[in-house]
Amino acid sequence: MKKALVTGATGFIGSHLVRALLRNGWEVDVIVRPCSSLSMLTDVEARIGTCEHAGDMQGMLDIVTVSKPDVVFHVASLFLSNHQSEQVEELIRSNVLFGTQLLEAMAASGVRKMVNTSTNWEHYEGKDYSPVNLYAATKRAFQDILQYYVEAKGVQAITLKLFDSYGPNDPRPKLLKLLLEAANTGKPLALSPGEQKIDLVHVDDVASAYLVAAERLLSRKVTECECYGVYSGKAVSIRELVRFVEEKTGRTLHVCWGGRGYRSREVMEPYYGLNPPPGWSPKHTLEQGLESLLCV
Repeated sequence: MKKALVTGATGFIGSHLVRALLRNGWEVDVIVRPCSSLSMLTDVEARIGTCEHAGDMQGMLDIVTVSKPDVVFHVASLFLSNHQSEQVEELIRSNVLFGTQLLEAMAASGVRKMVNTSTNWEHYEGKDYSPVNLYAATKRAFQDILQYYVEAKGVQAITLKLFDSYGPNDPRPKLLKLLLEAANTGKPLALSPGEQKIDLVHVDDVASAYLVAAERLLSRKVTECECYGVYSGKAVSIRELVRFVEEKTGRTLHVCWGGRGYRSREVMEPYYGLNPPPGWSPKHTLEQGLESLLCV
């Protein structure tokens, strides 16, 4: 049986990944903080190993040594679209230090395979690298550290750059969730002018991309740090998405266009400069995904 060690398992994407791994016959350990809630994993909590990490290097060494996974799935991150000065240290701890401790523990324990997570927001205005915000910059900083461990310590790694995701039981205040809530309640919703485009990928397809990447690592096809984009390739504008939700719900949304301004360094077009993982493609169209949410 293949063994996985998952970070970020208590979040939306990580919890769906844990379930996908279990469905595919993997044994799963997860790394959590002492204060973490396991509410997103209630249905599978008895089937996974839970490893508490208090933030110290020795604790991480102990976790990886005992777990001894075939593949580490590094999903954990702190996302802040706009950070405050007092949040800088937590961004660095969560998105750079934690992952570096994990890589160091992997190297010391002979664990060699990682599927890493990054973001489409590394590519402002379609550039090869231009971080939209400090969050995106920290994700790129960790990839630079990962490159060292690949070259110097024999780690094999695939980084998946995620786009917008959605799906059932999403606790995040993401746009599609807000639109569906507005359709149900009839409450007005203030949005930007709505010309920016987003690429929405169902969380089950996101989870399958991680599994495909893991199998690629296990097949020994990876000789350097590979990077892929997890996207549908079918971007829609915010205005188009609102019309789509109205059509599917049969309700008019009371949207105040321009009630919110565009964010600083707003992403107006998704970045499609990366190939998807070899052998992976999304199975859910946006129409199918939205219909499944309406049936919940």
